[in-house]
Amino acid sequence: MTSEMFDVIVIGGGPGGYTAAAKASALGGKVALVEKEALGGTCLNQGCIPTKTLLKSTEVLEIVKKAKEFGVETGQEEVSLEKMLDRKKAIIKRLNTGVEFLMKSHKISIFKGAGRITGQGEVTISTLSGQLILRTRNIIIATGSKPAVIPGLEPDEQWIMDSDHALSLESIPSSLLIIGGGAIGVEFASIYQKLGAKVTLVEARDRILPFADEEVSGDLKKMMTREKIAILTEAKVAEINKSEEGLLVNVETPQGIKKIQVDKVLVAVGRRPDCENLGLEEIGIRMEGEKIAVNSKMETNIQHIYAIGDVIGGILLAHVASAEGSAAAVNAMGGQKQMNYSVVPSCIYTTPELATVGITEEQAKNEGIKIVVGKSQFISSGKALAMGENKGLVKIVAEACSGKILGVHILGPQATSLISEGALAIKLGATVEDIADTIHAHPSLPETLMEAAEQAVKLIYSGK
Repeated sequence: MTSEMFDVIVIGGGPGGYTAAAKASALGGKVALVEKEALGGTCLNQGCIPTKTLLKSTEVLEIVKKAKEFGVETGQEEVSLEKMLDRKKAIIKRLNTGVEFLMKSHKISIFKGAGRITGQGEVTISTLSGQLILRTRNIIIATGSKPAVIPGLEPDEQWIMDSDHALSLESIPSSLLIIGGGAIGVEFASIYQKLGAKVTLVEARDRILPFADEEVSGDLKKMMTREKIAILTEAKVAEINKSEEGLLVNVETPQGIKKIQVDKVLVAVGRRPDCENLGLEEIGIRMEGEKIAVNSKMETNIQHIYAIGDVIGGILLAHVASAEGSAAAVNAMGGQKQMNYSVVPSCIYTTPELATVGITEEQAKNEGIKIVVGKSQFISSGKALAMGENKGLVKIVAEACSGKILGVHILGPQATSLISEGALAIKLGATVEDIADTIHAHPSLPETLMEAAEQAVKLIYSGK
């Protein structure tokens, strides 16, 4: 037991939590960080980093397969899943160490264990050696999320997996059915298809990636289908039966029941807030369903208690959690910072990549905004052709009267990096003419954004 007083205690060491801790410390606060597992949270340990590490391995595999197209002779390519997983573990360990060093450099006290709010300004930590009570002026809850579960399709680590299990398989299944056509589902479909699995993707809604621009997500679906990934939309799994051959899955589709034989099923229907065993009900924290309710300053209904990241629902992205963590820390230290979600890039690491920021063409039309849409295909990019990655397009949605950029949507090589230009443009209130008049390096992929902007400018001046 300790009577030590902190200015801020952060419960949860993911991107939101460790960012909040570092920010509060930088503002002069005495800070403690409580984490029951490895630092870095889901993003570093079971999400963003491991999936992108495996995706890179599959990209290298694809490059080797196409080496002859570039005038390079290689032997027969071989996949060592063990070495891929070892590389993934090594990268995770290195980043874990990096986060720990960051915390220590900020003189943040790290406590290993499960944190629970047991009173006003009091956090009790359950450790292997017993309980420890910390006192604080402010608490930031950053406990993240966990994979959502479909009743009757709970993971068993043998036949039915969630996204956590799918990152640690010791062998590649010959066939896999993925439930969920969101970001998690399509990324795993890309990974496993390239590793040799026959993949079927089942999505209940009428298209994959429903948050993305309809044209762009539709083009990605066509590309994935050409890669022999079977995609069933407006479909749901009705029944799974075990057989000698594996699993027989009955899928309800608009055309009737489709029977699919697979080795394994991956449930990838998103994530839900992890609010368990935090003592929220006892202290009266207001909830909205499963998530913690907060205002724009990340404040809960209880004074001096904040919540950030996946635990509050909203946009479940690591970079959003980090921004929320920074805002909560500033406010805990006496500031008045509010979150602004108008410019949040979203990235899907398929092949090719998909990235989006701002509003879509459909959203603009639904809101009655008069727009112009500028497009440019990567097939006309010299750099994309030289790279052998010329699929996809850049699409810019702009206000018709002013040319102000409202949304940027990219499907193509390095889309997740290119989207930053679009995000900055929207943040600064830039117009399509601003981008069109900016000299872009040649040859380069960003030229495609310039060309899309140029097309939008022409449409504005032509009055179309």
